Amino acid sequence: MDWELLETSQHEKLPVIILGGGESGVGAAMLAKFMDLDIFVSDFGSIQEKYKEELTELGVPFEENGHTEERILAASCIIKSPGIPEKAPIIQKARAKKIPIFSELEWGAMFMGYSKTIAVTGSNVKTTTTSLIGHILKQTGDVVKVCGNIGDSASRIITRDEEETSYFVLEVSSFQLDDIDVFMPDIAVLLNITPDHLDRYDYSLDKYAKAKMRIAENQRKDHHFIINEHDEQTQKQLTEKPVASQIHRMSVAKYLKNGKITVDGFSFKSTDLKIKGSHNLFNAICAVKVAKLLGINNKNILKGLQTFEGEPHRLEFVRTIKGVEYINDTKATNVDAVFYALDAMEKPIVWIIGGIDKGNDYEPLMDLVEEKVKAIVCLGADNTKLLEAFSSKVKVFEETQNAVDAVNVATKYAERGDVVLLSPACSSFDLFKNYKERGDRFKEAVKAL
Repeated sequence: MDWELLETSQHEKLPVIILGGGESGVGAAMLAKFMDLDIFVSDFGSIQEKYKEELTELGVPFEENGHTEERILAASCIIKSPGIPEKAPIIQKARAKKIPIFSELEWGAMFMGYSKTIAVTGSNVKTTTTSLIGHILKQTGDVVKVCGNIGDSASRIITRDEEETSYFVLEVSSFQLDDIDVFMPDIAVLLNITPDHLDRYDYSLDKYAKAKMRIAENQRKDHHFIINEHDEQTQKQLTEKPVASQIHRMSVAKYLKNGKITVDGFSFKSTDLKIKGSHNLFNAICAVKVAKLLGINNKNILKGLQTFEGEPHRLEFVRTIKGVEYINDTKATNVDAVFYALDAMEKPIVWIIGGIDKGNDYEPLMDLVEEKVKAIVCLGADNTKLLEAFSSKVKVFEETQNAVDAVNVATKYAERGDVVLLSPACSSFDLFKNYKERGDRFKEAVKAL
């Protein structure tokens, strides 16, 4: 971020345009207002009522359902919400006029001062890992802020920073990383790179991988970059473009011995974790590595591991009814995330799947489906591709179009000792507002049984 540009803008009251009126855009507006900048918020779509109320209360002018190009293209700079793709016409016109465009992530991170910053990304389980790191650090009694792609935006958190914050733990997506310029976390964590959001990256896994790798591109040699030793895309990108930071290659096998995981002198067992699955064991190893790099003592690390409950909608236990366990994994919106979920189950599965297919290749799931899944219940408007992929793999394959029917049908086929698992492999926008609503409707239906 160009400080001279902002100082000029502030002095001459040149407008700063914020594109996007969601959480990122409104958070950026709050921080810009605090800086006494002349700002205007513009959203090509509609703005949620709660955000309009916040902007009105702040005295920030805004527009929705379209951009006033003349006003936007007169900006000193643009702060862009991550959901707006580079190919959006207004972005292309701003680029043509050489208007500086900055990421909301970078805008917020500018004001984190001397706090330590930990940034976590990955195609899957980044929310769980981010939350676990934050939970461990909070055991120290220090002020820890967890934000970014999880919960509040980085910019919003800064405006509430009344206490001196020791650690900012940021979940960051590839969309957020697309527009960074100088963002430079003290510790960066890249968990995995598997196909996701490829429509944003011209259906190129390489372009998507390069976006993920930007998390470490500005780091210096005194910074740390934690990666998955077995992730092929990460290794490929590092070979093509090395980073300056210290690289820590993590894997379960490297640290597992005699039933214990030992990282830099700290040991724990898988039974110390409440979260399920081998993937979460790897996440815990990464979280422990972060804690050790920050000098957190072993007592606080163990307490954090043992008391972490996991995140809603991610292999979330709902309840057990007549010996059948119900688990909400609605956040599993791609094949890789579902692979982790199926692999983590130790009981026969009645699997609820479906939504809007994102160009999925279901082949990696076939062995697990044949081994563990006794029935499939689709929850989607169009289940054609799922029918073609899985109908020959299970004896029971049924279709539903609402959460209540999906739960009732799944319950019909579930027996004592089974698990009903909502792990959709698809986005939710055919029948629900978002994945959270899908998970909430599932939980409500289960609790109504």
